[in-house]
Amino acid sequence: MTMPRPLSRRMRSGWMAPAFLALMLATLSLFPREAHAMKIQEVKSPGGITAWLVETHDVPLIAMRFGFDGGGSAQDPEGREGVANFLASMLDEGAGDLNAKAFQERMEGLAMRMSFEAARDAFYGSFTTLTENRDAASRLLALAIGKPRFEEEAVERMRKQHLASLAFAARDPTRVATEQWMAQVFAGHPYGRPANGTPKSVADTTRADLAGFHGRVFARDNLRVVVVGDIDAATLGGMLDTVFGALPAKATLSPVPKTEPKAAQKLKVIDMNVPQSVVRFGLPAMGRTDADFMPAFVLNTILGGGSFTSRLYQEIREKRGLAYGVDTGLLPMRHASMFYGGVATKNEAVGQSLDVLRAELKRIVSEGPTEKELADTKAYLTGSFALRFDTNTNIANQLLWMSMEGLGPGYVDTRNPQIEAVTIDDVRRVAKRLFEGQELLVTVVGRPKGLGSGG
Repeated sequence: MTMPRPLSRRMRSGWMAPAFLALMLATLSLFPREAHAMKIQEVKSPGGITAWLVETHDVPLIAMRFGFDGGGSAQDPEGREGVANFLASMLDEGAGDLNAKAFQERMEGLAMRMSFEAARDAFYGSFTTLTENRDAASRLLALAIGKPRFEEEAVERMRKQHLASLAFAARDPTRVATEQWMAQVFAGHPYGRPANGTPKSVADTTRADLAGFHGRVFARDNLRVVVVGDIDAATLGGMLDTVFGALPAKATLSPVPKTEPKAAQKLKVIDMNVPQSVVRFGLPAMGRTDADFMPAFVLNTILGGGSFTSRLYQEIREKRGLAYGVDTGLLPMRHASMFYGGVATKNEAVGQSLDVLRAELKRIVSEGPTEKELADTKAYLTGSFALRFDTNTNIANQLLWMSMEGLGPGYVDTRNPQIEAVTIDDVRRVAKRLFEGQELLVTVVGRPKGLGSGG
Protein backbone atom coordinates (compact mmCIF):
# COMPACT_ATOMS: atom_id res chain seq x y z
CA MET A 1 0.00 0.00 0.00
CA THR A 2 1.08 3.61 -0.56
CA MET A 3 1.33 5.60 2.61
CA PRO A 4 -0.61 8.89 2.80
CA ARG A 5 1.29 12.12 2.40
CA PRO A 6 0.72 15.33 4.36
CA LEU A 7 -0.88 18.05 2.24
CA SER A 8 1.39 20.87 1.14
CA ARG A 9 0.97 24.29 2.73
CA ARG A 10 -0.68 25.54 -0.47
CA MET A 11 -3.21 22.70 -0.59
CA ARG A 12 -3.99 22.96 3.15
CA SER A 13 -4.69 26.68 2.76
CA GLY A 14 -7.03 26.02 -0.15
CA TRP A 15 -4.71 27.56 -2.78
CA MET A 16 -3.84 25.51 -5.84
CA ALA A 17 -1.26 26.23 -8.47
CA PRO A 18 -2.92 26.95 -11.84
CA ALA A 19 -1.17 23.95 -13.40
CA PHE A 20 -2.42 21.62 -10.65
CA LEU A 21 -5.95 22.97 -11.06
CA ALA A 22 -5.66 22.37 -14.81
CA LEU A 23 -4.65 18.75 -14.16
CA MET A 24 -7.65 18.21 -11.88
CA LEU A 25 -10.04 19.74 -14.43
CA ALA A 26 -8.54 17.67 -17.23
CA THR A 27 -8.92 14.51 -15.16
CA LEU A 28 -12.54 15.33 -14.37
CA SER A 29 -13.23 16.12 -18.02
CA LEU A 30 -12.24 12.74 -19.43
CA PHE A 31 -14.84 11.43 -21.84
CA PRO A 32 -16.28 7.95 -21.36
CA ARG A 33 -15.31 5.55 -24.12
CA GLU A 34 -16.16 1.99 -25.04
CA ALA A 35 -13.67 -0.86 -24.87
CA HIS A 36 -14.33 -2.04 -28.43
CA ALA A 37 -13.60 1.45 -29.82
CA MET A 38 -10.03 1.51 -28.52
CA LYS A 39 -7.03 1.05 -30.74
CA ILE A 40 -4.18 -0.47 -28.72
CA GLN A 41 -0.79 0.10 -30.33
CA GLU A 42 2.34 -1.76 -29.33
CA VAL A 43 5.19 0.76 -29.22
CA LYS A 44 8.89 -0.04 -29.01
CA SER A 45 11.26 2.75 -28.02
CA PRO A 46 14.63 3.32 -29.74
CA GLY A 47 16.19 1.71 -26.67
CA GLY A 48 14.00 -1.40 -26.94
CA ILE A 49 11.40 -0.70 -24.24
CA THR A 50 7.91 -1.93 -25.16
CA ALA A 51 4.63 -0.32 -24.12
CA TRP A 52 0.96 -0.41 -25.03
CA LEU A 53 -0.49 2.90 -26.18
CA VAL A 54 -4.05 4.12 -26.55
CA GLU A 55 -3.70 7.48 -28.29
CA THR A 56 -6.51 9.94 -27.63
CA HIS A 57 -6.46 13.70 -27.84
CA ASP A 58 -9.75 14.46 -26.06
CA VAL A 59 -7.92 16.27 -23.26
CA PRO A 60 -4.28 17.39 -22.87
CA LEU A 61 -3.45 14.64 -20.39
CA ILE A 62 -1.19 11.58 -20.36
CA ALA A 63 -1.76 8.66 -17.97
CA MET A 64 0.98 6.07 -17.57
CA ARG A 65 0.76 2.90 -15.52
CA PHE A 66 3.68 0.52 -15.14
CA GLY A 67 4.70 -2.52 -13.15
CA PHE A 68 7.78 -4.56 -12.37
CA ASP A 69 6.57 -8.15 -12.66
CA GLY A 70 7.67 -10.45 -9.83
CA GLY A 71 8.86 -7.50 -7.76
CA GLY A 72 6.30 -7.37 -4.98
CA SER A 73 6.33 -8.28 -1.31
CA ALA A 74 7.05 -11.93 -2.15
CA GLN A 75 10.59 -10.62 -2.74
CA ASP A 76 10.91 -9.25 0.80
CA PRO A 77 13.91 -10.92 2.49
CA GLU A 78 13.26 -12.84 5.69
CA GLY A 79 13.54 -10.49 8.61
CA ARG A 80 12.82 -7.52 6.36
CA GLU A 81 9.15 -8.14 5.71
CA GLY A 82 7.49 -4.95 4.47
CA VAL A 83 10.54 -3.59 2.65
CA ALA A 84 8.69 -3.45 -0.70
CA ASN A 85 5.86 -1.54 0.96
CA PHE A 86 8.40 0.76 2.64
CA LEU A 87 10.10 1.39 -0.71
CA ALA A 88 6.76 2.37 -2.28
CA SER A 89 6.50 5.25 0.18
CA MET A 90 10.06 6.46 -0.45
CA LEU A 91 10.29 6.98 -4.21
CA ASP A 92 8.87 10.52 -4.18
CA GLU A 93 10.82 11.46 -1.07
CA GLY A 94 13.77 12.91 -2.94
CA ALA A 95 15.76 11.72 -5.96
CA GLY A 96 18.81 12.77 -7.93
CA ASP A 97 19.96 16.17 -6.69
CA LEU A 98 16.55 17.03 -5.17
CA ASN A 99 15.87 16.41 -1.49
CA ALA A 100 12.36 15.42 -0.37
CA LYS A 101 11.09 19.00 0.03
CA ALA A 102 12.52 20.17 -3.29
CA PHE A 103 11.26 17.05 -5.11
CA GLN A 104 7.69 17.43 -3.89
CA GLU A 105 7.69 21.18 -4.59
CA ARG A 106 8.81 20.36 -8.13
CA MET A 107 6.00 17.80 -8.45
CA GLU A 108 3.49 20.37 -7.31
CA GLY A 109 4.85 23.01 -9.65
CA LEU A 110 4.49 20.62 -12.59
CA ALA A 111 1.00 19.50 -11.49
CA MET A 112 2.03 15.89 -11.97
CA ARG A 113 0.78 12.90 -10.02
CA MET A 114 3.04 10.05 -9.07
CA SER A 115 2.41 7.11 -6.75
CA PHE A 116 3.74 3.63 -6.11
CA GLU A 117 2.36 0.43 -4.60
CA ALA A 118 3.77 -2.98 -3.73
CA ALA A 119 1.47 -5.95 -4.30
CA ARG A 120 2.33 -9.61 -3.61
CA ASP A 121 3.74 -10.35 -7.06
CA ALA A 122 4.55 -6.96 -8.56
CA PHE A 123 5.59 -3.40 -7.83
CA TYR A 124 3.34 -0.80 -9.47
CA GLY A 125 3.71 2.83 -10.45
CA SER A 126 1.21 5.45 -11.55
CA PHE A 127 2.02 8.72 -13.35
CA THR A 128 -0.23 11.43 -14.75
CA THR A 129 0.83 14.70 -16.37
CA LEU A 130 -0.50 17.53 -18.48
CA THR A 131 0.80 17.38 -22.03
CA GLU A 132 2.52 20.76 -21.72
CA ASN A 133 4.57 19.49 -18.76
CA ARG A 134 5.29 16.06 -20.25
CA ASP A 135 9.05 16.38 -20.73
CA ALA A 136 9.87 17.94 -17.35
CA ALA A 137 7.50 15.58 -15.52
CA SER A 138 9.03 12.56 -17.31
CA ARG A 139 12.49 13.58 -16.18
CA LEU A 140 11.27 13.85 -12.59
CA LEU A 141 9.68 10.40 -12.79
CA ALA A 142 12.96 9.04 -14.19
CA LEU A 143 14.78 10.36 -11.14
CA ALA A 144 12.27 8.77 -8.77
CA ILE A 145 12.55 5.39 -10.48
CA GLY A 146 16.26 5.39 -11.17
CA LYS A 147 17.93 7.59 -8.54
CA PRO A 148 15.99 7.64 -5.27
CA ARG A 149 17.98 9.27 -2.44
CA PHE A 150 16.70 7.37 0.65
CA GLU A 151 17.76 10.27 2.86
CA GLU A 152 17.92 9.51 6.56
CA GLU A 153 15.35 12.19 7.49
CA ALA A 154 12.85 10.87 4.94
CA VAL A 155 13.47 7.22 5.88
CA GLU A 156 12.84 7.94 9.55
CA ARG A 157 9.75 10.03 8.84
CA MET A 158 8.23 7.30 6.68
CA ARG A 159 9.26 4.63 9.20
CA LYS A 160 7.14 6.41 11.81
CA GLN A 161 4.18 6.43 9.44
CA HIS A 162 4.57 2.71 8.71
CA LEU A 163 4.83 1.85 12.41
CA ALA A 164 1.74 3.94 13.15
CA SER A 165 -0.11 2.12 10.36
CA LEU A 166 0.91 -1.27 11.78
CA ALA A 167 -0.27 -0.24 15.25
CA PHE A 168 -3.63 0.74 13.81
CA ALA A 169 -3.85 -2.46 11.75
CA ALA A 170 -3.24 -4.60 14.84
CA ARG A 171 -6.54 -3.29 16.25
CA ASP A 172 -8.47 -3.70 13.00
CA PRO A 173 -10.15 -7.14 12.90
CA THR A 174 -10.53 -7.05 9.11
CA ARG A 175 -6.82 -6.50 8.51
CA VAL A 176 -5.85 -9.02 11.18
CA ALA A 177 -8.18 -11.65 9.70
CA THR A 178 -6.77 -11.18 6.20
CA GLU A 179 -3.14 -11.31 7.32
CA GLN A 180 -3.66 -14.26 9.63
CA TRP A 181 -5.53 -16.26 7.00
CA MET A 182 -2.61 -15.79 4.61
CA ALA A 183 -0.16 -16.73 7.36
CA GLN A 184 -2.19 -19.85 8.15
CA VAL A 185 -2.62 -21.23 4.63
CA PHE A 186 0.79 -20.18 3.25
CA ALA A 187 2.92 -21.00 6.28
CA GLY A 188 6.60 -21.18 5.35
CA HIS A 189 6.03 -19.49 1.98
CA PRO A 190 6.66 -15.82 1.05
CA TYR A 191 2.90 -15.35 0.59
CA GLY A 192 2.45 -16.13 4.27
CA ARG A 193 4.65 -13.26 5.44
CA PRO A 194 3.03 -9.94 6.41
CA ALA A 195 3.20 -7.78 3.28
CA ASN A 196 3.31 -4.57 5.32
CA GLY A 197 5.91 -5.97 7.70
CA THR A 198 6.00 -6.25 11.46
CA PRO A 199 7.01 -3.58 13.99
CA LYS A 200 10.40 -5.28 14.30
CA SER A 201 11.04 -5.73 10.56
CA VAL A 202 10.04 -2.13 9.81
CA ALA A 203 12.16 -0.85 12.69
CA ASP A 204 15.13 -2.88 11.45
CA THR A 205 14.84 -1.86 7.78
CA THR A 206 17.80 0.26 6.70
CA ARG A 207 18.60 2.52 3.79
CA ALA A 208 20.75 -0.31 2.42
CA ASP A 209 17.73 -2.68 2.52
CA LEU A 210 15.65 -0.22 0.50
CA ALA A 211 18.43 0.38 -2.01
CA GLY A 212 19.09 -3.35 -2.29
CA PHE A 213 15.45 -4.19 -3.03
CA HIS A 214 15.26 -1.38 -5.55
CA GLY A 215 18.42 -2.58 -7.30
CA ARG A 216 17.20 -6.18 -7.56
CA VAL A 217 13.64 -5.48 -8.73
CA PHE A 218 13.64 -2.40 -10.95
CA ALA A 219 14.86 -3.50 -14.37
CA ARG A 220 13.84 -3.43 -18.02
CA ASP A 221 13.23 -7.16 -18.52
CA ASN A 222 10.38 -7.36 -15.98
CA LEU A 223 8.90 -3.95 -16.85
CA ARG A 224 5.38 -3.60 -18.27
CA VAL A 225 4.11 -0.17 -19.38
CA VAL A 226 0.75 1.18 -20.56
CA VAL A 227 0.12 4.77 -21.67
CA VAL A 228 -3.23 6.37 -22.47
CA GLY A 229 -3.76 9.92 -23.62
CA ASP A 230 -2.47 12.85 -25.59
CA ILE A 231 0.73 11.41 -27.08
CA ASP A 232 1.70 9.68 -30.31
CA ALA A 233 3.84 6.57 -30.75
CA ALA A 234 7.02 8.37 -31.82
CA THR A 235 6.90 10.80 -28.90
CA LEU A 236 6.13 7.98 -26.49
CA GLY A 237 9.22 6.09 -27.66
CA GLY A 238 11.47 8.92 -26.54
CA MET A 239 9.55 9.30 -23.29
CA LEU A 240 9.99 5.60 -22.47
CA ASP A 241 13.75 5.84 -22.87
CA THR A 242 13.84 9.00 -20.74
CA VAL A 243 11.94 7.37 -17.89
CA PHE A 244 13.18 3.77 -17.97
CA GLY A 245 16.21 3.66 -20.24
CA ALA A 246 18.83 3.89 -17.48
CA LEU A 247 17.46 0.91 -15.53
CA PRO A 248 19.48 -2.34 -15.41
CA ALA A 249 18.76 -4.78 -18.22
CA LYS A 250 17.77 -7.67 -15.95
CA ALA A 251 16.14 -8.00 -12.54
CA THR A 252 17.72 -10.28 -9.93
CA LEU A 253 14.68 -11.90 -8.36
CA SER A 254 14.70 -14.57 -5.68
CA PRO A 255 12.89 -17.75 -6.79
CA VAL A 256 9.41 -18.18 -5.30
CA PRO A 257 8.10 -21.77 -5.27
CA LYS A 258 4.68 -22.82 -6.49
CA THR A 259 2.27 -23.63 -3.66
CA GLU A 260 -1.41 -23.83 -2.78
CA PRO A 261 -3.48 -22.88 0.26
CA LYS A 262 -3.36 -25.65 2.86
CA ALA A 263 -3.55 -25.95 6.62
CA ALA A 264 -3.79 -28.82 9.07
CA GLN A 265 -5.99 -26.63 11.27
CA LYS A 266 -9.09 -25.95 9.19
CA LEU A 267 -10.56 -23.44 11.63
CA LYS A 268 -8.47 -20.88 13.49
CA VAL A 269 -9.97 -18.37 15.93
CA ILE A 270 -8.02 -15.29 17.02
CA ASP A 271 -9.46 -13.66 20.11
CA MET A 272 -10.24 -9.96 19.86
CA ASN A 273 -12.69 -8.08 22.03
CA VAL A 274 -14.97 -6.73 19.31
CA PRO A 275 -18.77 -6.97 18.95
CA GLN A 276 -18.53 -8.26 15.38
CA SER A 277 -16.32 -11.11 14.20
CA VAL A 278 -14.55 -11.02 10.84
CA VAL A 279 -14.25 -14.28 8.88
CA ARG A 280 -11.88 -15.10 6.04
CA PHE A 281 -12.19 -18.40 4.19
CA GLY A 282 -10.83 -20.10 1.12
CA LEU A 283 -9.67 -23.12 -0.84
CA PRO A 284 -7.19 -23.92 -3.60
CA ALA A 285 -8.39 -22.98 -7.10
CA MET A 286 -7.26 -23.14 -10.72
CA GLY A 287 -4.87 -20.61 -12.23
CA ARG A 288 -5.58 -18.21 -15.07
CA THR A 289 -4.07 -20.46 -17.76
CA ASP A 290 -6.25 -23.40 -16.71
CA ALA A 291 -8.97 -24.25 -19.25
CA ASP A 292 -11.51 -24.17 -16.42
CA PHE A 293 -10.63 -20.67 -15.22
CA MET A 294 -13.37 -18.81 -17.08
CA PRO A 295 -16.13 -21.24 -16.02
CA ALA A 296 -14.80 -20.91 -12.46
CA PHE A 297 -14.94 -17.11 -12.80
CA VAL A 298 -18.59 -17.34 -13.84
CA LEU A 299 -19.31 -19.81 -11.04
CA ASN A 300 -17.76 -17.51 -8.44
CA THR A 301 -19.95 -14.63 -9.62
CA ILE A 302 -23.05 -16.78 -9.25
CA LEU A 303 -21.95 -17.89 -5.82
CA GLY A 304 -20.66 -14.74 -4.14
CA GLY A 305 -18.68 -12.43 -6.39
CA GLY A 306 -19.65 -8.94 -7.38
CA SER A 307 -23.44 -8.92 -7.37
CA PHE A 308 -26.28 -8.33 -4.91
CA THR A 309 -28.06 -11.27 -6.55
CA SER A 310 -25.35 -13.81 -5.67
CA ARG A 311 -26.45 -16.88 -3.77
CA LEU A 312 -24.42 -16.17 -0.65
CA TYR A 313 -25.57 -12.56 -0.49
CA GLN A 314 -29.19 -13.67 -0.80
CA GLU A 315 -28.95 -16.56 1.66
CA ILE A 316 -26.81 -14.92 4.33
CA ARG A 317 -27.95 -11.31 4.19
CA GLU A 318 -31.31 -11.00 2.46
CA LYS A 319 -33.10 -14.13 3.72
CA ARG A 320 -31.56 -14.44 7.18
CA GLY A 321 -30.11 -11.02 8.02
CA LEU A 322 -26.97 -12.64 9.40
CA ALA A 323 -24.49 -10.17 7.94
CA TYR A 324 -24.37 -6.86 6.09
CA GLY A 325 -22.47 -8.46 3.26
CA VAL A 326 -20.56 -11.49 2.07
CA ASP A 327 -18.29 -11.82 -0.93
CA THR A 328 -16.02 -14.27 -2.69
CA GLY A 329 -13.34 -14.02 -5.35
CA LEU A 330 -11.17 -16.15 -7.59
CA LEU A 331 -7.60 -14.96 -7.07
CA PRO A 332 -4.95 -16.28 -9.48
CA MET A 333 -1.57 -15.17 -8.16
CA ARG A 334 1.78 -15.96 -9.77
CA HIS A 335 2.61 -18.93 -7.55
CA ALA A 336 -0.76 -20.00 -6.14
CA SER A 337 -4.45 -19.61 -6.94
CA MET A 338 -7.37 -19.59 -4.56
CA PHE A 339 -11.07 -19.25 -4.07
CA TYR A 340 -11.28 -16.68 -1.30
CA GLY A 341 -14.00 -14.84 0.58
CA GLY A 342 -15.11 -13.05 3.69
CA VAL A 343 -18.03 -12.20 5.90
CA ALA A 344 -18.39 -10.01 8.97
CA THR A 345 -21.19 -10.54 11.43
CA LYS A 346 -22.11 -10.26 15.10
CA ASN A 347 -20.34 -12.81 17.29
CA GLU A 348 -23.43 -14.90 17.96
CA ALA A 349 -24.18 -15.27 14.22
CA VAL A 350 -20.76 -16.51 13.06
CA GLY A 351 -21.53 -20.20 13.41
CA GLN A 352 -24.82 -19.95 11.54
CA SER A 353 -23.23 -17.85 8.79
CA LEU A 354 -20.56 -20.48 8.21
CA ASP A 355 -23.17 -23.24 8.28
CA VAL A 356 -25.13 -21.48 5.51
CA LEU A 357 -21.92 -20.90 3.53
CA ARG A 358 -20.94 -24.58 3.69
CA ALA A 359 -24.47 -25.66 2.81
CA GLU A 360 -24.47 -23.44 -0.29
CA LEU A 361 -21.16 -24.88 -1.45
CA LYS A 362 -22.57 -28.39 -1.10
CA ARG A 363 -25.77 -27.39 -2.88
CA ILE A 364 -23.99 -25.90 -5.87
CA VAL A 365 -21.92 -29.09 -6.14
CA SER A 366 -24.97 -31.36 -6.03
CA GLU A 367 -27.39 -29.25 -8.08
CA GLY A 368 -25.27 -26.74 -9.95
CA PRO A 369 -26.66 -23.32 -10.88
CA THR A 370 -29.90 -22.85 -12.78
CA GLU A 371 -30.02 -21.84 -16.43
CA LYS A 372 -31.47 -18.48 -15.35
CA GLU A 373 -28.64 -17.87 -12.89
CA LEU A 374 -26.11 -18.60 -15.63
CA ALA A 375 -27.84 -16.37 -18.18
CA ASP A 376 -28.22 -13.48 -15.72
CA THR A 377 -24.61 -13.76 -14.60
CA LYS A 378 -23.26 -13.82 -18.13
CA ALA A 379 -25.34 -10.76 -19.00
CA TYR A 380 -24.04 -8.95 -15.90
CA LEU A 381 -20.39 -9.82 -16.58
CA THR A 382 -20.45 -8.93 -20.27
CA GLY A 383 -22.58 -5.82 -19.83
CA SER A 384 -20.47 -4.33 -17.04
CA PHE A 385 -17.13 -4.91 -18.79
CA ALA A 386 -17.26 -1.59 -20.69
CA LEU A 387 -17.50 0.29 -17.39
CA ARG A 388 -13.86 -0.61 -16.74
CA PHE A 389 -12.86 1.61 -19.68
CA ASP A 390 -14.82 4.78 -18.93
CA THR A 391 -11.85 7.15 -18.45
CA ASN A 392 -8.25 7.34 -19.62
CA THR A 393 -7.06 6.47 -16.12
CA ASN A 394 -9.30 3.42 -15.88
CA ILE A 395 -8.26 2.30 -19.36
CA ALA A 396 -4.62 2.49 -18.32
CA ASN A 397 -5.29 0.55 -15.11
CA GLN A 398 -7.20 -2.16 -16.94
CA LEU A 399 -4.67 -2.52 -19.73
CA LEU A 400 -1.78 -2.77 -17.29
CA TRP A 401 -3.63 -5.55 -15.46
CA MET A 402 -4.06 -7.34 -18.79
CA SER A 403 -0.38 -6.89 -19.64
CA MET A 404 0.79 -8.15 -16.25
CA GLU A 405 -1.48 -11.18 -16.53
CA GLY A 406 -0.09 -12.02 -19.96
CA LEU A 407 -3.48 -11.74 -21.61
CA GLY A 408 -2.43 -9.66 -24.61
CA PRO A 409 -4.23 -6.62 -26.05
CA GLY A 410 -6.71 -8.86 -27.88
CA TYR A 411 -8.31 -9.81 -24.54
CA VAL A 412 -10.46 -6.67 -24.82
CA ASP A 413 -12.24 -8.34 -27.74
CA THR A 414 -12.10 -12.00 -26.66
CA ARG A 415 -13.06 -11.72 -22.99
CA ASN A 416 -16.85 -11.42 -23.45
CA PRO A 417 -17.05 -14.19 -26.07
CA GLN A 418 -15.18 -16.46 -23.64
CA ILE A 419 -17.83 -15.76 -21.01
CA GLU A 420 -20.66 -16.28 -23.48
CA ALA A 421 -19.18 -19.68 -24.40
CA VAL A 422 -19.44 -21.01 -20.82
CA THR A 423 -22.16 -23.66 -20.59
CA ILE A 424 -24.19 -24.97 -17.67
CA ASP A 425 -22.24 -28.22 -17.87
CA ASP A 426 -18.96 -26.29 -17.63
CA VAL A 427 -20.08 -24.55 -14.45
CA ARG A 428 -21.40 -27.75 -12.87
CA ARG A 429 -18.16 -29.58 -13.66
CA VAL A 430 -16.05 -26.81 -12.19
CA ALA A 431 -18.22 -26.62 -9.05
CA LYS A 432 -17.40 -30.25 -8.36
CA ARG A 433 -13.74 -29.71 -9.12
CA LEU A 434 -13.51 -26.76 -6.72
CA PHE A 435 -15.70 -27.77 -3.82
CA GLU A 436 -16.51 -31.49 -3.81
CA GLY A 437 -14.90 -33.17 -0.80
CA GLN A 438 -13.12 -29.96 0.23
CA GLU A 439 -13.11 -28.35 3.68
CA LEU A 440 -12.97 -24.59 3.89
CA LEU A 441 -9.87 -23.08 5.47
CA VAL A 442 -11.28 -20.54 7.90
CA THR A 443 -9.84 -17.79 10.09
CA VAL A 444 -12.08 -15.86 12.48
CA VAL A 445 -11.10 -12.75 14.42
CA GLY A 446 -13.38 -11.81 17.28
CA ARG A 447 -15.26 -13.75 19.94
CA PRO A 448 -17.50 -15.95 17.82
CA LYS A 449 -20.19 -18.25 19.13
CA GLY A 450 -21.66 -21.44 17.71
CA LEU A 451 -18.70 -22.57 15.66
CA GLY A 452 -18.61 -26.18 16.80
CA SER A 453 -15.61 -28.05 15.40
CA GLY A 454 -15.67 -26.48 11.91
CA GLY A 455 -15.27 -28.68 8.86
